[in-house]
Amino acid sequence: MLKRLVIGLAVSALIAGAFPFAHVHASGPTYRAVCPPATPGHVQCFALVRSDLTAISPNAAPAAFPGYYVPSDLQAAYNLTATSAVSGTGQILADVLWFDDPTAESDMNHYRAAFGLPPCTTANGCFKKVNEAGGTTYPKPDRGAAGEISLDLDMFSAICPKCKIILVEASNNGDVNIGIAEYEAAKLGATVISNSYGGPESSADPLYDKYFYNHPGIPITASTGDTGYGPAYPATSPYVTAVGGTSLYKTSSVPRGWVETAWSCYSSSCTSLLGTGGTGSGCSALEPKPSWQTDTGCATRTEADVSAVADPKTGVAVYQTYGALFPGWAVYGGTSAAAPIVAGSYALAGNGASINNGSYAYSHTSALNDVLKGTNANPNAGCNYGSYLCTAGPGYDGPTGRGTPNGTGAF
Repeated sequence: MLKRLVIGLAVSALIAGAFPFAHVHASGPTYRAVCPPATPGHVQCFALVRSDLTAISPNAAPAAFPGYYVPSDLQAAYNLTATSAVSGTGQILADVLWFDDPTAESDMNHYRAAFGLPPCTTANGCFKKVNEAGGTTYPKPDRGAAGEISLDLDMFSAICPKCKIILVEASNNGDVNIGIAEYEAAKLGATVISNSYGGPESSADPLYDKYFYNHPGIPITASTGDTGYGPAYPATSPYVTAVGGTSLYKTSSVPRGWVETAWSCYSSSCTSLLGTGGTGSGCSALEPKPSWQTDTGCATRTEADVSAVADPKTGVAVYQTYGALFPGWAVYGGTSAAAPIVAGSYALAGNGASINNGSYAYSHTSALNDVLKGTNANPNAGCNYGSYLCTAGPGYDGPTGRGTPNGTGAF
């Protein structure tokens, strides 16, 4: 027993030392954020990785991981199986992040090959990687960014295997650089853009809305964050679809075969990992209420609009090599997983030319799974349990919006 304890403490110290944002626990699932917290004028990515599973052999099959989901699971859970098999041709999914993932293309194709998905390479014209100016001189590599990029590209692949993919890498995570990269993605012909990042609201947001996130005819998704109630930009922009997170469980007890709750993080171990909450939601302090939102408890823009799986405990399989402590297969979560899943759903629908914001889902709720339980309530952050702004229930709620994809009809 003493020997096990010593070994466990040594491994914990190794993980914590290698990853300054790591959180290690003695038992149960543990997670770590792959990116540092946002500082003023900057954003952070919202990817979380299961740190209790990273010691599995890099050559292990994905089946070696307990409690993960692969493309067939995600397609089944969101009623996309038939659509994913035939749709997406001609659609271009863009992922916007910062710094470089040198192995992004090879890692994504390792993931695709493992699940029988068609290759998506530079050589066959499916994949393109550029910097924020559209060139091929890439920014410096970064292991945190690489983890986020791997998650995003694998979720694109899982949901829309026939889509083309553009990865736009900003020079850094400053608001302006990220905005320039967002503009570049639209300029390069993206039909859907996914953003798995966010930061505190600022007085500059309305200006960023105008120049960076207003692209009529290009659906844009943005993660709401992983620390519970409190608005995050660009999810609060009226020009994007704000994507919250759920916990997703396979079950034979309901006809759908799956149940979801708002991803909540209110156990002692989870709270010490992430601070508070789970999926993000919020009432903007700056952005006006769009005409297509009719909830009455927030006079301004409310997030989220829709949602998808984000809980690392019910997470997704991802393949990453660059920068990983134990390169290979890992289990990821965070609303960073939900945003590219919803972006892929938009691409499968092929309806982007008529979409200017997140409004479409509000008028097509029959094609969404309404999430009825779960909370990210935090009284200290101004949201008490029971408020729709932080507690899931029938109809619209902050943590899960109008619900999760049930086919492509809401996109």
